[in-house]
Amino acid sequence: MTVPSTCTELLQRMVAFDTVNANISGKPSPERPLAEYIESVAADWGFATARLPIEDDDINLLVTHEVSRDAPWLLFESHMDTVSVVGMTIDPFGGELRDGRIYGRGSCDTKGTGAAMLWALKTYADDPDQHLNIGVVFVTDEEVQKVGAGTFARRQLSELDWTPAGVIVGEPTGSRMITAHNGSVRWWIRTRGVAAHSSDPARGRSAISAMTKVINAIESEYAPNLTTTDPLTGTPACTINMIDGGSAINIIPEQCSIYLDRRTVPGEDSRRVLPDVEAILDRLRADDPDLDIVQETPLLDDPALDPSTNTQFAGFVGSILDDLGLSADPLGAKYGTDASLFPPAGVPAIVMGPGDIAQAHTADEWLDLEELERGIDVYLALMRSSKL
Repeated sequence: MTVPSTCTELLQRMVAFDTVNANISGKPSPERPLAEYIESVAADWGFATARLPIEDDDINLLVTHEVSRDAPWLLFESHMDTVSVVGMTIDPFGGELRDGRIYGRGSCDTKGTGAAMLWALKTYADDPDQHLNIGVVFVTDEEVQKVGAGTFARRQLSELDWTPAGVIVGEPTGSRMITAHNGSVRWWIRTRGVAAHSSDPARGRSAISAMTKVINAIESEYAPNLTTTDPLTGTPACTINMIDGGSAINIIPEQCSIYLDRRTVPGEDSRRVLPDVEAILDRLRADDPDLDIVQETPLLDDPALDPSTNTQFAGFVGSILDDLGLSADPLGAKYGTDASLFPPAGVPAIVMGPGDIAQAHTADEWLDLEELERGIDVYLALMRSSKL
């Protein structure tokens, strides 16, 4: 293996791995080959590495650099998976360099943050005076179910012999500090009908017709009345983004399903989402006793990142940004990240990394190389700090 000589080269090699999320591609453990490559690079640079098993063949990879048993630990986290490459207008795994940019799936979201973290650690390890122990964890499956970060925060973290003072979660934020973001609850609602030949529809009952009542009620009674607001992340939302129903063109459909995405703001109780919707469904059932409607257990209940959980840690990060002449103003995001999984484990988290979220998931995804260098500078300054 030839060890990369620049961070750009490292990122090119990371982009070359096809790590489209397994829930999207159907490919088992797509991140593992990338994790093994990062492991070999980190080991060549003299860092300790640990494969943290999840299930089947999936792993998180932890890279550590310990300077003293008594020194505080600062943790960095980046996810290895990406969204689909279908419809891309560039080579998704080419890592092409053009016009001061690197192109490819994951270059922005978010292999760029992982490469910058690892390169900053390589530079930090050569410093004569070091104050912090550093960990960098590369996790699986952020884009769909957050299994990697969830397993690390809920189980693997407690199995370590150290606890981080805080975690920097890598996402493309222009190296600005995000201290709050929305959460997400995702679940299915299903209606059941009675199948019959479409030549005699009176013998059946359409599950699709029943579902239209559900959709109309959610979009007219539930979604518009989500009025809670957050000063950093805005307002909550509920959208119906997938629908499936029927079995053939000449059969009255006996089943129909919709998939909902409810975005929660900090301070909202996600456990109230399904009961509040159930109250509306109960009203529909009362109006039409033939309606057969069932809500399924959520496939994802991802909490919002509440800024009250990271106030002191955000102050530390903000002071480093201020020292660098960068904006230290805290920001909020409407999307979700792995960061919200760490506060329940007692670890404050903020979101920060090189790149612009506008380039994430796009047909020609790219990362500005100047942004990559700035990301390295910010991560390195955090590692070098004696303020934590």
